[in-house]
Amino acid sequence: MNPTATALDHYYAEGKSRDTTYLQMAAHLVNAVRAGARVCAAFYGHPGVFVDPSHDAIRRLRREGYDARMLPGISTEDCLFADVGVDPGLRGCQSFEATDFLACRRRFDPTSALVLWQVGMLGEPSVRDEMQCRPERLAVLTAALRRSYPARHRVVLYEAAQYPICRPIIRRVALARLPRVVVRPATTIYVPPLPDRRADPKIMRWFDER
Repeated sequence: MNPTATALDHYYAEGKSRDTTYLQMAAHLVNAVRAGARVCAAFYGHPGVFVDPSHDAIRRLRREGYDARMLPGISTEDCLFADVGVDPGLRGCQSFEATDFLACRRRFDPTSALVLWQVGMLGEPSVRDEMQCRPERLAVLTAALRRSYPARHRVVLYEAAQYPICRPIIRRVALARLPRVVVRPATTIYVPPLPDRRADPKIMRWFDER
């Protein structure tokens, strides 16, 4: 709607490294500020969550003495809490980028909630049309989760609504079926916690102290 607005999506290209794309986006913002423009960059969701160009541009501009700041937005995780009905304060919540989760063998507690971001981008260095997670990679993720959860454990495949007139996509499937479902780049997987451990009675007695 703003006639001075410029889209940045042209920096994406099939077969092109996403790291290169993000560096070019950040350079676009930095160069505009250097040229004397007052720049506002808008990203989907929270501008600080899985948005490399925003962090990169702000760091570079601040080093050069420019005033640059980030304003908080609403992330997919925030939308998930509301749409799926999850209170992260009850049992805790762990959040990992899916490829990092597998590659670095992240340790986690299955009795707390688990959120896996960008599952549809597992091991993908670039973008392509009609992109979805490769079934064999979903099978690797499923096998990793099966070490902590039973096959029947139901996970939530979630996509936040991109526009106010849209509804979120919420699909619940048994963990064992995960390799057979379509997981797109916008899909976040929520793994509900297993039954909680028995609470330490010494700690719980604190509530009875006066």
